[in-house]
Amino acid sequence: MKTEVKNHLWPLLAIFLLTVIIWLFKKVLWFDFVYLFSGFLFGIFFLDIDHLIYWFYIKPELEESRLAQIAWKKGDYKSLLKLLEATKNGHINLIFHHYFFQIVLTLISFFVFTSSSGIFSKAFLLALNLHLLIDEIKDFYQNPEHLRLWLFARENKQLALASLKYYLYVFIVLNLIFTLLLISSK
Repeated sequence: MKTEVKNHLWPLLAIFLLTVIIWLFKKVLWFDFVYLFSGFLFGIFFLDIDHLIYWFYIKPELEESRLAQIAWKKGDYKSLLKLLEATKNGHINLIFHHYFFQIVLTLISFFVFTSSSGIFSKAFLLALNLHLLIDEIKDFYQNPEHLRLWLFARENKQLALASLKYYLYVFIVLNLIFTLLLISSK
């Protein structure tokens, strides 16, 4: 789980530090830094709720789901994280880890980044977008077939493996645009 956390935190930390440095020169108010940090912190882990939904509602009959429910009731979150690390690759049919959710999230993000002044909401949405993109890139390099399997779950027609990299390029560019919009919002 440590590598999973590092994979998500390092890029976000880099964006946070770059934003803080630029905002310090712009003399942004101190509470905007708190909103930025809070939005990033909540957003980077929010999509992992998907796995809880999988265990508790989508596939509660599985043995791993039973173990997750026991750990949850006991408040043993360390065991829950270990179980997540061991079983997450088998979670294919997730709600938030799906191309349709990513497209909806992108549309919402464009709306918020271009029409809102709320730093928390922008940071939260950027962290959500970045989390999903990091998961996709990691899977693309490890096992593109697995990426295609969970990204296009519940779909009869799936994107060709050769086209996955272009799909990722589009969302890399969009994340860069969202990052620039966040930095320049103050």
